[in-house]
Amino acid sequence: MHRRRRTALVLSAAIATAAPFLTACGNDAHPGAAAVVGSERITVSQLESRVQEVRSAQRTAVPDDAQYARAIATSGNLTRDTLQGMVLDRVLRRAAQDAGVGVTRNEVQRMRAGLEQQAGGAKGLEAAWLQQYNIPPARLDDNLRLQLEAQKLATHLGTATDQPAFWKALSEASKDLHVNLNPRYGSWDVQKVSLVDAKTPWVREVTAAGSQQTA
Repeated sequence: MHRRRRTALVLSAAIATAAPFLTACGNDAHPGAAAVVGSERITVSQLESRVQEVRSAQRTAVPDDAQYARAIATSGNLTRDTLQGMVLDRVLRRAAQDAGVGVTRNEVQRMRAGLEQQAGGAKGLEAAWLQQYNIPPARLDDNLRLQLEAQKLATHLGTATDQPAFWKALSEASKDLHVNLNPRYGSWDVQKVSLVDAKTPWVREVTAAGSQQTA
């Protein structure tokens, strides 16, 4: 998941291989929480519900038992990957808010329209996001909003998402939020910018064609 995908749809996250930026604040999350990010608790039940959304979408997309088994096998770290994404989503949102960066519903719709055109339609885009990034159709717009927030934050900072200035903003936001993880799901690895042994599919940089649709 750390290599760039050469596809018309998306490029892999520069964030997956960028310099470390998050600071762990201990391993004792609040009781019943998978993580605590600032004053917000990500409960175990919320995490399990999100994981089930992905599994249900996979089951619908590949009703054949053998294909479904392969889909499960290729996303074996789904719980930890999902938790990491939920935490990083909040870090990005805080950094964007601190910078005064916002995204409108219309911008999300325009981005989606551009990506759907590249993917051959809505179903093609939904299938690609589910297969490559474990984003179920119901969460696609939320994920695209995050992609736009990352892009607009980088633009606001006069940089790109794989540059130090972008990571500095995220680092400051993460420090303010005091990310605290339940050790049941691993620990925060500062060097890898992730849960230990977790993959990091998060921010995807859309192609120039897709970006132009959001202008």
